[in-house]
Amino acid sequence: MTRIGFFTRLLDDAGPAERFRIATEQIVAAERHGFDSAWVAQHHFHAAEGGLPSPFVFLANVAAQTSRIRLGTGVVTLPLEDPVRVAEDAVVLDLVSGGRAELGLGSGSTPASFLAFGERSEDRGRIFGEKIDALVAALAGGALGDDANRLQPPGRDLLGRVWQATFSPSGGTRAGRAGHGLMLSRTQPRPSDAPRASLSDVQQPVVDAYLEALPHGVPPRILASRTLFVADSREEARRYAEIGLRRAAVGFTRMGQPPAGDTLDELIAAYDTHVGTVDEVIESLSRDAVAAQASEVAFQVHSVDPPHELVLRSIELIAREVAPALGWGATAPAPALAR
Repeated sequence: MTRIGFFTRLLDDAGPAERFRIATEQIVAAERHGFDSAWVAQHHFHAAEGGLPSPFVFLANVAAQTSRIRLGTGVVTLPLEDPVRVAEDAVVLDLVSGGRAELGLGSGSTPASFLAFGERSEDRGRIFGEKIDALVAALAGGALGDDANRLQPPGRDLLGRVWQATFSPSGGTRAGRAGHGLMLSRTQPRPSDAPRASLSDVQQPVVDAYLEALPHGVPPRILASRTLFVADSREEARRYAEIGLRRAAVGFTRMGQPPAGDTLDELIAAYDTHVGTVDEVIESLSRDAVAAQASEVAFQVHSVDPPHELVLRSIELIAREVAPALGWGATAPAPALAR
């Protein structure tokens, strides 16, 4: 059974403290409606890209307000971090959450952020490879600089919950060889020779490389992130999609990912957005071949970014109608926590 997750980059139109409060409320609602996991992204410095530089601190607070939902980083930008400290923070989160931590890692995408940490974006692939090896060695109980130094508390329980995010088949091979989970993005650039390829067309070679490299006997873990906004009416869904996607198109174009056209439907297609009523999004998601292969699909509202109350409604509709229609999600809704 494919699990369902909620993903947020904390991009609400609000100040930092309010963004944290809103995201926490959304994750609590996701747990209440039976979502299996919640994922938060790490971003430094650029509020328009994401609102959370310290995911472990935030998730520890969320852990105190939830009881069942798994709590993941999607992702920690590992080239900008000390891998031993990431391992230590992940272990502490896992312990205070009752074993609910999922450790998603990536190489990063915002070149300017690297300068603040004394690194070059051009080197991120090599640095990521070196640091993920160091992190895994720390979790496995290896010596850290001196034979007397070992991770404390130990981190071996987390070894089966490490994930790698990638856009490329080579990254899929790296994740597979390590026996880690594979994290796939909600959207990604198309090759120049296939500008109108579907997201599944682009991501299927990554999945194939991952599965081919996975050691015998290790079950695949594939997380497909997808943009999804479900509303009670088509008009409401498209109104917010028009606002959000036109705003997002400016940033995507600046990054070299311009839309193929300027109509709303062309923007929806260009940025792999599932938006509309329950019936409409069930139909569009049913055509996503990679999501159908995933062990988990994590839904986010970015780049539509509707108001908070409509995100809560979308969460409810996903759990109650969309996911069951697709055969996804197996967790019963959680009882409300006593306050």
